[in-house]
Amino acid sequence: MADVITNAHQNLFEPQPTPVAEPTRKIAIICSKGTLDMAYPGLILANAARMSGIEATLFFTFWGMDIITKKKVDKLHVTPVGNPSMGMPTFLGGLPGMETMATRMMKKTIEELDIPPVSEMLEILGDAGAEMYACGLAAEMMKLTQDDLVPQVKGIISAMDFFDHAKGANIIFI
Repeated sequence: MADVITNAHQNLFEPQPTPVAEPTRKIAIICSKGTLDMAYPGLILANAARMSGIEATLFFTFWGMDIITKKKVDKLHVTPVGNPSMGMPTFLGGLPGMETMATRMMKKTIEELDIPPVSEMLEILGDAGAEMYACGLAAEMMKLTQDDLVPQVKGIISAMDFFDHAKGANIIFI
């Protein structure tokens, strides 16, 4: 018993290795396009990050502002013109009704896969702790204010402010 107490006391006075904290994993996603097919990649990546315990920051700029603008978030479209992944000649994408048809098809597939609409994805991300910001320059160009944006957007910030928020993060540009 005395040996146990002696060993315990020795351990108290011996230098102990300092535990090394694991660095916080962070991701910052720049969403620059506002079509339906370009909204989901950033939102799904951010959601996957939050589900994996990774901090996620989203920065919406230029046409990506449509994703977080109240008037447009539920009206995003798929643009078949100039999209080589659509598998059709470009001139067909410009025919009347093609954009509506492509949008309808994508929304149907999204619904079949039980993926929430964009506005609901933004709510899920906000509830999960993802930080969302709008680009100040883009907001100024498009004459948007904080009142025009969905409530999950924490603020309208400059690109330099974004880099402060993204410090230490892996940055993905979409």
